[in-house]
Amino acid sequence: MSNTSLDIREADTDEQHSTAKSRSQSSCPECDGQIVRDDEHGETTCEDCGLVLNEESIDRGPEWRAFNSDERDEKSRVGAPTTELLHDKGLSTTISRKDTDAYGQSVPDRKRARLQRLRRWDERFRTKDAHERNLKQALGEINRMGSAINISDPVRETAGAIYRRAVDENLLPGRSIESMATAALYAAARQHGTPRQLAAFAEVSRVEELRIQRAYRYVSRELALEIEPADPVEYVPQFASVLEVSDEATRQARDLLTTAKAQNAHSGKSPAGLAAASLYAATHLTNEQLTQKTVSNAANVSLMTIRNRYQELLDVYAEHGESA
Repeated sequence: MSNTSLDIREADTDEQHSTAKSRSQSSCPECDGQIVRDDEHGETTCEDCGLVLNEESIDRGPEWRAFNSDERDEKSRVGAPTTELLHDKGLSTTISRKDTDAYGQSVPDRKRARLQRLRRWDERFRTKDAHERNLKQALGEINRMGSAINISDPVRETAGAIYRRAVDENLLPGRSIESMATAALYAAARQHGTPRQLAAFAEVSRVEELRIQRAYRYVSRELALEIEPADPVEYVPQFASVLEVSDEATRQARDLLTTAKAQNAHSGKSPAGLAAASLYAATHLTNEQLTQKTVSNAANVSLMTIRNRYQELLDVYAEHGESA
């Protein structure tokens, strides 16, 4: 037998092996049916007999779905997330204030001076005009005040969006940046159903309470913000946390306010005052018996308000509490 015939036989054998291997990968080993891959369930199955060949396939795609380009851009997590609390929404490069390298080691003096120059020029390019400087100062104030009175990040983001709308609508001329920023934060807290008293914002703001109140009314009117009247029940958790009352007293305070609301006894009264009075009355019903002065200091509500409102709440609850 010649060498040529041996080579041909070996080539034919190799070709048959490769063909069989390729067929085993593309056809079912039971019925030679078509193999299909189900990415939704992570399975590789036979289209004819339903044999599952692999049920632990790795889905390397995203876990979210998008039906248009806007949704895809919004849900994609490639890169740092944007935020309303930075004037450029966090899209620019930030040079750290630390004079250390990537390994945490101190930078030499010569390079330290270069880093300082880079920071200075970066700051100039990031705030090129008065509009960006205005946004940077106001959003910084919103973040500072929100941190001081423990307001959540979603509320701060909403406040940043409200302030941007006010700037776009040209509502700032004649009003200070601080008052408008505080008004935006106050409006955002009410929109999220976590209202705080205006006095709490005035304590951390750089302007007085009256100017904040005027700015809030102006912003809510001009931007047509959908803000419902404050519910006194929404003030109960924060007052209860400060006073460290029991869960039973907190539930009792909610019951008092729910009954008063059902009888429309809360109309025209301060929501914070009603919440403070309900907690004072509830602690007496649960034998915790806080003093009016303690509740007044914690809730920043006058003693006269607590004294008047708590008796009204008890009267309404005694008359309609059982039926409610």
